[in-house]
Amino acid sequence: MAVKQKGVLKRILRQLKGYGFYLVLTVFFAFVTVAGTLAVPVFFGQIVNLTVGEGQVDFTIILQKTFIIAVCIAVTALANWLMNIINNHIAYNVIKDVREEAFANIQRLPLKYIDSHSYGDIVSRNVADVDQFADGLLMGFTQLFTGVLTIIGTLVMMLIINWIIALVVFVITPLSLFVAKFIASRTYSLFKKTSEIRGEQTAFIDEMIGNLKVVQAFNREDENQEKFDDINERLTKASLKSIFYSSLTNPSTRFINALVYAVVALSGALMLVFSTPLPVVFNVGLLTSLLSYANQYTKPFNEISGVVTELQNAIACAGRIYELIDEQPQSPDGENAAELSVVNGDINFENVYFSYTADKKLIENLNIKANAGQRVAIVGPTGCGKTTLINLLMRFYEPTSGRITVDGNDIEDVTRKSLRRNYGMVLQETWLKSGTVRENIIIGKPDASEEEIIAAAKSAHSHNFIMQLSEGYDTVISEDGGNLSQGQKQLLCITRIMLCLPPMLILDEATSSIDTRTEQRIQRAFAKLMNGRTSFIVAHRLSTIKEADIILVMKDGNIIEQGNHNELLEKGGFYSELYNSQFAV
Repeated sequence: MAVKQKGVLKRILRQLKGYGFYLVLTVFFAFVTVAGTLAVPVFFGQIVNLTVGEGQVDFTIILQKTFIIAVCIAVTALANWLMNIINNHIAYNVIKDVREEAFANIQRLPLKYIDSHSYGDIVSRNVADVDQFADGLLMGFTQLFTGVLTIIGTLVMMLIINWIIALVVFVITPLSLFVAKFIASRTYSLFKKTSEIRGEQTAFIDEMIGNLKVVQAFNREDENQEKFDDINERLTKASLKSIFYSSLTNPSTRFINALVYAVVALSGALMLVFSTPLPVVFNVGLLTSLLSYANQYTKPFNEISGVVTELQNAIACAGRIYELIDEQPQSPDGENAAELSVVNGDINFENVYFSYTADKKLIENLNIKANAGQRVAIVGPTGCGKTTLINLLMRFYEPTSGRITVDGNDIEDVTRKSLRRNYGMVLQETWLKSGTVRENIIIGKPDASEEEIIAAAKSAHSHNFIMQLSEGYDTVISEDGGNLSQGQKQLLCITRIMLCLPPMLILDEATSSIDTRTEQRIQRAFAKLMNGRTSFIVAHRLSTIKEADIILVMKDGNIIEQGNHNELLEKGGFYSELYNSQFAV
């Protein structure tokens, strides 16, 4: 859901509300900084007047005014330093809040969103776009307050010194504002496009690094290089275009600022040479102050134009972040949702319908009854709905219609946490976090004792290989267990389940990456684990599910056969064909 530019600005202002005290402080120090800066030209002008007439130089007064100038500069520097510290505090705390909000929403998003968006783009929004937002926000705080105050303050001082010249300056000023607005209005869309392409590039790099073995195995390096070069070329063009347009702001405003300075110098010189009929007191010292104020007046326009350009980029990036934050999270648990505590494991699918997209039907009128302690195997060709069934059991997806019950409780009427806490799940795609082997095993039971951990590891046949690692259970493994084999990673995932011993199990090709000998041992351990626990087993190797109480044969989202192994073989139907195709000589 795209967020418009005005909406982004309103959101940023709402984010700043919590830092009202610090905003007051930064405005105060901005006033002090500007006041000190504005005071200096007044004393310089007075010093110039003290040195114009021959024999009229008073070094005592000059030294006094020089000392006052030094104090003003010191106070200005201190106030500016304190203002920058406060601005950093505000900016980076706002960014911290935004990152936390974005990450929190990622964890609440339904799997449908995660499955339909590239991981790299989501990461880019939460990292690169937030960094760009931080840079723009910091520049805005640092230069915008002081810039605006300096413009107002110098204009007031010029009006006090010579209202005629100040009026001329005021008339020319809109030219600078018009140029800055004209360019800035065209850079927002360009920066937004740059951010989107950068997210696409991050997603592609993430995909390639994660699947580099497959890329090299199929000799796809050249094709991927071409695709990367294409994305990189588009990013280069978009970046150059946005930077080109934004870079026009500074020289354009500098030209107008030089024009302002020239007008002040020429007008002041003419007023000194020729007398004016208006009652205006004017001298060389005041002209010196005016020229200094002209410089101070025009300088913020350059800075603000740079800030506006950076803010356009920041707002574009913030828009992408807020889009992620605004994504509709999964439906929350109901107010009266119950905690699923003591579970027997009676599971029913009652007239369940489900499809990922409205135009493509998948599961229709599905009815399954699994009694407590039964082992239910699910088999069928790829894409028939086996994994979808698991996603429905765990409430990763919600049925389109119908209901699923556990011990008679509709799973939509219980909290997701309590439901998932009662399931132990081992998937074909393993996941391990960066950390020690022990930390990965105790994810489901953080308070487990050392004896429990070792016992679970021995049951899962992972203890031996763990002890062969450099630090045993304290060995640090990289992200997703990158320094372990696929079989070792799967054994660690099985160890987690052995440690938790939940009342219901889901095994989705849980031994697919394990050698045959170890698999036989694991199957025996699973048989012991599944005793008295309702278990759903997804398998392609039909030899692993012969002992199942019920075998559900799925095809095109429907259960076409069900029964135990011997019953299905006797029928000579689809299951018999699948089984014989694997074991036919």
